[in-house]
Amino acid sequence: MTTKTSNLPAGGTPLKGKLSENVFAMLILTAVTLACLCPFLGKAFHIDDPLFIWCGKHIVSEPGNFYNFKVNWEGREEAMAAATQNPPLASYYLAGAGAIVGWSELALHLAFFLPALAVLLGTLRLARRLCADPIFATAAVLFTPVFLICSGTVMCDVLMLALWVWAVVFWVEGIESNCRRKLAAAAIFAALSALAKYFGICLVPLLGFYGLMARRSFGRWAVYLLAPLVTLAFYEWATHALYQHALVSQAAAYATKLHGSTTGAKSVAILTALTFTGGCCAFVLFLAPWLWGRQIVLLAGIAVALCAGVFLMGDIWNRYSWLRGTSRLSTEAQIILWSVGGISVLALAIFDVWERRDADAWLLAAWVLGTFVFTAFINWTINGRSILPMAPAVGILAARRLEARGKISKTENRLVWGGPTIACIVAAIFAFLVAQSDFVLATAARQSAVQTSQRYTRPGRDLWFQGHWGFQYYMGELGGISEDRKQSKIRPGDFLVVPLDNCNLSPPDAPGDDLHFAGPRFLTTMNINIGAGFYTAQGGPLPFAFGHVPSEDVIVYQWRPN
Repeated sequence: MTTKTSNLPAGGTPLKGKLSENVFAMLILTAVTLACLCPFLGKAFHIDDPLFIWCGKHIVSEPGNFYNFKVNWEGREEAMAAATQNPPLASYYLAGAGAIVGWSELALHLAFFLPALAVLLGTLRLARRLCADPIFATAAVLFTPVFLICSGTVMCDVLMLALWVWAVVFWVEGIESNCRRKLAAAAIFAALSALAKYFGICLVPLLGFYGLMARRSFGRWAVYLLAPLVTLAFYEWATHALYQHALVSQAAAYATKLHGSTTGAKSVAILTALTFTGGCCAFVLFLAPWLWGRQIVLLAGIAVALCAGVFLMGDIWNRYSWLRGTSRLSTEAQIILWSVGGISVLALAIFDVWERRDADAWLLAAWVLGTFVFTAFINWTINGRSILPMAPAVGILAARRLEARGKISKTENRLVWGGPTIACIVAAIFAFLVAQSDFVLATAARQSAVQTSQRYTRPGRDLWFQGHWGFQYYMGELGGISEDRKQSKIRPGDFLVVPLDNCNLSPPDAPGDDLHFAGPRFLTTMNINIGAGFYTAQGGPLPFAFGHVPSEDVIVYQWRPN
């Protein structure tokens, strides 16, 4: 067993400081987090938010049978248990919040402020043990594009990560101090994390690996890892009893079935995952000259450009064949840029193990590399949400690397003023720009639904629509009817609304009214025309894209008799 004689990292501060200092730091972090997320509290419900909200509303009336209702999510009515690929803990959280504060955007986003804050508080506590500047490590997570974007949703990702981080915190502390209560707390948080999102079960091998590296042998501590496994096994049994098919197995089969069709060849999956990693953790690229030195960055850039050039001439453009001309050239440049950042993120993990070779380094490396492998080769699609879990580990690794290179003051335990600090400020501004573009995109979908509904709602005429995500939610709230392409009977005179920047579309071959709504102008997280696919790489190989972003267009057809 490896014992620690001090709670001091190299050049670091004590893990247990004065209580007043800890409380003050938490209060400051809470205030800063609220200030950063406040501009996004009114964000329209977006992407998969409706699935979680509908489930939360159902749970209020039937808490013991969470998926016992039907939805039309993919152009046909089906059981919620078949439509969703996530466990229900986030929806239970929404049910409690909605029952107390209501179901408005502001109310639910305020409720999800708490999991976002929990992620940062957990990162701060873990970083105090693992690096000299925990404030920088925590700020790096807050000012990461993927964290700001996901914190503006009511999906399961941030809640899962909050439980994940605290599971790691208690496990690391429990292994070091041989404290059974902390090990038990870690096991509970790990089980809850898996019930928030299935990826949470990956904590079992991660925590087990750390325990083995720290203790050098299996012991009683390993028994605690059975708790999440037993919990998920019980959930599998319970859902089979409720819905006649087990939902964990269903999600695994769904990912296996769709992975190849949504990610393409392995070369495409690797390059796209690198691009998403670099873009979602963009602060690493901004800090690259101080993390690695200018010469290494230049050489790495040249090497990646050559490798990316090989990829770009082949499989990736077979995968994204609709990108042509200036859009393709712009996408190529952005792929190369963010893939350099992605390689830098992975290199942080690898170099940290090479230089330190202790259990903490192995924990952070397994955390980052495991998330990358899951994103590239296991998840049903490559997206920003699957990159999110690595953000706390990347922030801590960046702080450790800067410390090793003398960019963190050993006397004051904070980032030295100068280039690194300015780069962090620029990275934070950039993260806000990306999150703001996603906010504008969500707002445009809501506005298109509201204005289209106002314009085409007529007495005696039904207003049908295709597509889903936030557009579907607001159209449904305004009285629109989601078309079931197998069962719906649209009458002559009825209207059919088709949002073009959406999915599951089957527009009729007929003329219609074109409506245009202003969305993001030069930067967006989702638009197939310029290769942006933050929520799924089916839309493009970039987590977000710069360029001319087309307006959000809707076509309205009036059904006419044959």
